[in-house]
Amino acid sequence: MDFPVMQIPALGGGFVIAFIAVVHVFIAHFAVGGGLFLVLTEHLAHRQNSPEILAYVKRHTKFFVLLTMVFGGLTGVGIWFAISLTSPAATLKLVQTYSFGWATEWVFFLGEIACLLVYFYTFEQMDRRRHLFVGWCYFVFGWFSLVMIDGIISSMLTPGEWLETGAFWDGFLNPSFVPSVVLRTMLGLSLAGLFAFVTASRVEDDATRKKLVRFSAGWAVWPLLLMIPSGWWYFQVLPVSVQGMILGHNNEILPLVQALSIAIPGIVVLSLFMALRLPRRSQTALACILLALGFVEVGSFEWIREAARRPYVIYGHMFSNGLPVAELNVVREQGFLKSLRWTEHKSVTPENTLDAGHDIFVNQCLSCHSVRGPLNDILPLTSKFGVVGLESQLTGQGKLNTYMPPFIGNDEERHALAQYVVNVLHSGTAPEQIRSPNPDPVDIPPFDKEKDEFVLLAWNTMGMHCISDSDPYWVLLPPANDLFCQLVRRGESPELVTEGVEIRYQVDAAFANPEQHVRFWDFSEQLFGKKLEAGEGLAGNRVSGTLHLSEGQGVYEAALLPVVPYPDGGGFNPYPIFTVKAYDSESGELLAKTRTVAPTSTEMGCKNCHGGTWRVAGVAGISDQTAEDVLAVHDRINKTRLRASAEKGKPVLCQSCHPDPVLKAPGKPGMINLPAAIHGWHASYIDDESEVACGYCHPSGPEGQTRCLRGVHADIGLTCTNCHGTLADHAISLLRYDAAQKRRGAEKLLAQLRPTGLEQIAEVNPRRPWVQEPDCLNCHREYMPPESVSAFNEWTEGAEGLYRMRRDEMDALYCGACHGSPHAVYPAVRENGYGPDRDNIAPLQYTHEAAPLGAGGNCSLCHVGTEMSAEDSAHHAMGFR
Repeated sequence: MDFPVMQIPALGGGFVIAFIAVVHVFIAHFAVGGGLFLVLTEHLAHRQNSPEILAYVKRHTKFFVLLTMVFGGLTGVGIWFAISLTSPAATLKLVQTYSFGWATEWVFFLGEIACLLVYFYTFEQMDRRRHLFVGWCYFVFGWFSLVMIDGIISSMLTPGEWLETGAFWDGFLNPSFVPSVVLRTMLGLSLAGLFAFVTASRVEDDATRKKLVRFSAGWAVWPLLLMIPSGWWYFQVLPVSVQGMILGHNNEILPLVQALSIAIPGIVVLSLFMALRLPRRSQTALACILLALGFVEVGSFEWIREAARRPYVIYGHMFSNGLPVAELNVVREQGFLKSLRWTEHKSVTPENTLDAGHDIFVNQCLSCHSVRGPLNDILPLTSKFGVVGLESQLTGQGKLNTYMPPFIGNDEERHALAQYVVNVLHSGTAPEQIRSPNPDPVDIPPFDKEKDEFVLLAWNTMGMHCISDSDPYWVLLPPANDLFCQLVRRGESPELVTEGVEIRYQVDAAFANPEQHVRFWDFSEQLFGKKLEAGEGLAGNRVSGTLHLSEGQGVYEAALLPVVPYPDGGGFNPYPIFTVKAYDSESGELLAKTRTVAPTSTEMGCKNCHGGTWRVAGVAGISDQTAEDVLAVHDRINKTRLRASAEKGKPVLCQSCHPDPVLKAPGKPGMINLPAAIHGWHASYIDDESEVACGYCHPSGPEGQTRCLRGVHADIGLTCTNCHGTLADHAISLLRYDAAQKRRGAEKLLAQLRPTGLEQIAEVNPRRPWVQEPDCLNCHREYMPPESVSAFNEWTEGAEGLYRMRRDEMDALYCGACHGSPHAVYPAVRENGYGPDRDNIAPLQYTHEAAPLGAGGNCSLCHVGTEMSAEDSAHHAMGFR
């Protein structure tokens, strides 16, 4: 980065080059094809002995000289001026490599000037044969000038072996050189016909005008038709990645391809129409329209060619911001600012963050983007981001979507650039006002250890269920909490009660209206193919009802309860409480009562990167703006039309395409599973190796309104990464499973990731989401105190080994019955902001201590009148308390 860069924020360097280049190319191609048109039209005049046509040729030549030599020459100089100031490194590389080629082209251009001036000024003064010879010389010089420039320009898109050798001829005779010359020659000849329409339509004599217009129509149409096979030939020699860009992977190119597909047929049809007998004024007007279509044709082709090179200015060699690809790792290691010669700041400090961010923006972004300008305006493209979201975007830039170069620099420089864009260009964003939760005291049911005959244990199987309340647009996870319950008859030999009882559940009155703030039921038919009544869950259960005995499992279950974190009267509370009661099924006598929390949250952090605000109460929920942007991004990346579908009242269930074991959704054949798709994609954008990365999306951060991890592990300092690994490791484990299943997209996502604690991706064991998870016994081997605090990379073999599904060694009590829900095992955090001990109700009810049931040798809770030691346990070894 040895050169200063001209700053034109209101336009951007890309627009300056593009505008001048398109105008110049439009005229330059006419200069080539028009030269042949002049000679052959003069031949026509002599052959038909027509002084009228010869007079037309002379007038057209004057127009030709003024446009191509004067205006064309100025725009040619303008291109050199623009590229040398806005892309100096690439310009220098072209000069160094092709200095002989440029010199040769200038010789040809000098020959063009001399021949054209002689040709124009010697009309009727030089004999016919010599005059035509001069005209042919002009065309030959002009065509060879095109050949020389094309060899250089085409090498920027298809450099071929030049990338390895750096040799002139390897670059000049690149793979797209010959088809590009043919294509551009046909384009120049067609433009000659379009420009000829303008001058021919002004001829006053009707017969001569008709003859010349029809003659010009042939020039406009036949080369254009020949452009189709030559264009296909040209396309076939392009790199596969460039072909992908043109076919729609780059959304900027798609409208240009559409414009080109309209302009070419439009020129053919209107040129044929032009050949009809039309009034002079109509022909002149139509000629101008055709010329405008020609400009669209040239502009679209050139813009497609330029855009298809991205993220390079010289394909495979130099990024669009001027950094050579070979220097990428070196610059990243030493810091981007240190690689800049023409900047004041060489590193980022707390005092110069915004100024350093400005320097980085100028040198990395302004080559393509403008600020409030006509091309690639950076403001609307970044308006949805806060600093965290923009940093994530910069982290993933150039990895999965390769039309932008990767961010070049260290973590501090990335943060400085994000700060500059958000806080300077966007004038900062006001932080959301987060409401403090209102503590709600928990009513602990009574229990008399001397009199009560039963112990009723109830728990939530997940410890936290996240739901996406973005139902008019898409559903990732619907309201679906599972409630488990076991009833123990106390005695010397306690027994599990599975007959003669009815167990009912009821959510607290404030949450009895589950559709509060959630529109899930309005769209249930579009999402699940069946219309659910308001308040009805996916399994037919509601937030009050009867638990059903799970056959052969010894547990009562209420599956997929539609509980939401929005109490009546508004607000947000992710810890709804259920009251569970056991009755004698014959007498109706109340046998036991307990309460349990059913954690559920909508505090999913999609807004961090997709814009919008919290939808409900300033603390949680996915706003319509956020939900809509998620679909828009999905559509842009995957070429889907999900946003349009949602706007027509047909929201999207993510599992309708992506398999997902949590909803037993098969998805579409060959599609990557949903957890792998989400984590695999976002792991390329978030490279934080701590639990902070998890908190960007999941409601797991200690500063948030919800705390997914609230159990004893959180109290002793363990985090998400101790069990699930870093985001990258977590994603790799999921993607490796899908890659083994040959599901499309898995290998592409894997290619961008590197494991954190292991050397090779192959060392990360693949796993099926929701079914193969970290096993508690990875650390608590033989139920003893842990020797390690990492459960990552050893997975349960199947669902039966999961903590939430595992039972003791007698196949009687579930782990959750005595230890609590996953992520909230006893003793859970005593205070979470929504009321004390919402996760510790059962141990406080039965032992008055926030600890696992039976802890401290307290076996008499169930084993009445029996003195037991740790060695007597039939549930599991009791060496660890």
